[in-house]
Amino acid sequence: MAGVVNIGPVEFVHILDVGTNITRLEVGPQRLMCLNNEKLEAGPIPCVIVPPGHYCRIKDPMSHYEKGQQCELKHGQVEIRFHQDPFPLYPGEIIEGAEDLQAFSTRGYKKAIHHLPVVKVNQAIQLKAVLDHEVDGVQRLAGDLWQLEGPLTYKPTAEAEIVGWVNPAVIGQGQALHLKAKQGFTDKDGVTHVSGEEWLVRKEGAYLPGVYEEVVQLVSAYILKQDVALHLLAEHSCRDALGKQRQAGEEWLVTVDDTEMYIPEIGEKAVQPIKKIVLEKGQYCTVCNSVNADGRAQLGCEELRKGHTSFFLHPGELIKDGIKEQFVMAEDQAIVLQASSAFKDDSVPGGPVKRTPGDLWMIKGPISYIPPVQVHVVDQGNGALVRRAIPLDDMEGIYVRNLKTGEVRAVMGPDSYLLTEHEQLWEKELPPLVLTILQNGGGHGAGDIRKLAYFESSMDADYAPGKIRDKTRVVRYRCPGNTAVQVYKYQEKTARVVFGPDMVILGPQEDFNVLSLSAGKPKVENALQTICLMLGPDYITDILEVETSDHARLRVRIAFNNYFEFEGGNEQSEKSIFSVPDFIGFACRQVGSRIRGAVSRVRFDEFHRHSNKLLQGAVFGFDADGNIKNRLKFKANKLVISNVDIQGIEPVDLTMRDSLIKSVQMAIEISTKSIERAAAHDAARKEQESRGLIDRQKLLNEKEAEQQRAKLFELQAEAAAIESTGQAKAEAQARAESLLIECHSAIDSARLKAQADEVIHESELQSRNLLRMSELGYKRRLNETEINKADELCGIEASRFDAMVKALGASTIAAIASAGPKLQAELLESLGIESTLIMSGDNPINLFKTAKGMVPSAGNL
Repeated sequence: MAGVVNIGPVEFVHILDVGTNITRLEVGPQRLMCLNNEKLEAGPIPCVIVPPGHYCRIKDPMSHYEKGQQCELKHGQVEIRFHQDPFPLYPGEIIEGAEDLQAFSTRGYKKAIHHLPVVKVNQAIQLKAVLDHEVDGVQRLAGDLWQLEGPLTYKPTAEAEIVGWVNPAVIGQGQALHLKAKQGFTDKDGVTHVSGEEWLVRKEGAYLPGVYEEVVQLVSAYILKQDVALHLLAEHSCRDALGKQRQAGEEWLVTVDDTEMYIPEIGEKAVQPIKKIVLEKGQYCTVCNSVNADGRAQLGCEELRKGHTSFFLHPGELIKDGIKEQFVMAEDQAIVLQASSAFKDDSVPGGPVKRTPGDLWMIKGPISYIPPVQVHVVDQGNGALVRRAIPLDDMEGIYVRNLKTGEVRAVMGPDSYLLTEHEQLWEKELPPLVLTILQNGGGHGAGDIRKLAYFESSMDADYAPGKIRDKTRVVRYRCPGNTAVQVYKYQEKTARVVFGPDMVILGPQEDFNVLSLSAGKPKVENALQTICLMLGPDYITDILEVETSDHARLRVRIAFNNYFEFEGGNEQSEKSIFSVPDFIGFACRQVGSRIRGAVSRVRFDEFHRHSNKLLQGAVFGFDADGNIKNRLKFKANKLVISNVDIQGIEPVDLTMRDSLIKSVQMAIEISTKSIERAAAHDAARKEQESRGLIDRQKLLNEKEAEQQRAKLFELQAEAAAIESTGQAKAEAQARAESLLIECHSAIDSARLKAQADEVIHESELQSRNLLRMSELGYKRRLNETEINKADELCGIEASRFDAMVKALGASTIAAIASAGPKLQAELLESLGIESTLIMSGDNPINLFKTAKGMVPSAGNL
């Protein structure tokens, strides 16, 4: 255990006496010899240095220290030490932040030394009492909180600990600080607050919250403008920011007339900013639940406000149906009004009129009108409030219904019609079939029907497919020429007939008589729906199946002309043409039955030879002289058939059809063969003539070929001679040109090689020159650097020597010069100057001699 311990200045060690188990403190500088019963416990350790403005905390401080004696430690206590001379740590003492004493020699006490807390202006430090103590004349109990406001430098104590720092809350213009009490206390202004109480601080500047004050938020003021107000709500009974007492649930407005900026007090809630309602000229609105002069809402009351004006909607007020424009009506416009409550109407010329609830009246233009709150404008059914006169052109009309009597009538143009207050437009419904027929111009059918093209000229844009029909407009139809349309009036159970070309106008209780006609070949019932009856002359086509007396079944295509023959102006005669709904099917059935009856009495050969005469006789019949009549008239509907024509006849039986086809084919084959034989004879003759011409031409071609062959042989001989001479000449010329090219290439190669060598030599010469120049420059700069260095060293030595001489002083140098060599050396060593030679250039100068030379004689001192 024995050993030597070197303790430097400002260091200490702890030595443990193993026998007595007492640790002593040794402070340097000293060399300590440890005895056999002693042990180096810790150290050497640097002493603790607390700079100015710093402090450290010592745990378990020593209460009384006597060397070699057992000492007392204040266990569990802390001692604060501030700036003082370096001090050691007694055995058992611990410095907070550096508990490992053995590490002090390397790391020091950086973590254990703390700056003294500096509290700035408008700043505070919060403290908490750890022990009961008295500070600045105030008794503090453990757990008490308080704070110190700056500016100051706080010296920590062992009885209190730093809880935190308090920074100021800056309250700007138009701001307030919302605070809350953590517990009951009295603030710096002497106001007592209870726990949980909230309040606002409105004074501008920096505010330092107290220890029991909690900053909730920084509240900004609401900026009030001429057109912006603030809607406020009292969450509980309180006094508002303007000093007025408010009850819980009360709502009110704050405008710019009250204050320019408003910060809601605790208990007030800013619901929303309210924009000012501006009514321009010609605008009005109805305000419900209007507020009276006392600021209380009158529930259920309505107030009419007209422009020019502006106002804020108070809490509880609302605008009914928004801001409206006044009714500006022209001469052809009007509005229908209805009274909701009794009042006196002053808007009527001639004095006020007493209106009772439910009264209905109309105001016509030109006028501008704003209805009072007791009146509402009757909607016209399509969202429009203004009733306009409906312009009607010629042959245009509308259906109008009287609300009092229920009567519906059609009003026709040309004119403009304004509905009265007891009238409204009536919509006439049409069956889907009738609407489809009108969209197609008067007829509708499936398949290829010839008569549908007749209705294209009567298509009306009002009934175009995809367009929504105005049901209030009268139904009209442009009846084509030479046609008739029957209209039935259900109310009177009568019918009328309109002949084209004319416009059919339907009354409110009228409808079209729809005809279902047969169409197609052969005829199909109900294939064509139409409202037009074509009066003719027209024709009808059909396909009939007949059977002869020899049981030959034939299919006959017939066509017969038809027209209606009636007495114009006679109502009964005109209506009779519609007595048969399907006049086409009726006529085809009548004609077909007559034709089938006539054909069944004759044989096929006779029918085939006299078919036209036979069919006309069957349809029209014979007069007393046995001649065929020229027409057939049906008394039921005045239909007249004037002519019958056969368009085609073909057998129904397949065997008979095949026999007819074979006979026709045989006749065709016979005629075809005769034509073929005549054509073959003509072709053979033409072939012989062509063959002779070909042989003659062949001989002529052979002759010309022989002549051309002789010329070819001559040309081949000439070409061979030219080829033999040309090849030799070409080879010689090629060899000469080859030698010439080789010579030229050798010359060019030599020239290029010489140029390349010259370039290489020049580049080597340039590189050597550059290398030498760079070496010369480098050496020049090196020499200049050495010279500059020597000059600077000389200057440094001179200045050093000068400074040394000034530091020594004249008396010291004189003493050195007058002393002996040994004494001179000792003097110089004590002054920290070595007895060396100072080199200045190449001449060494002895410092002693230099001192002697610098010091004048004794007589001169």
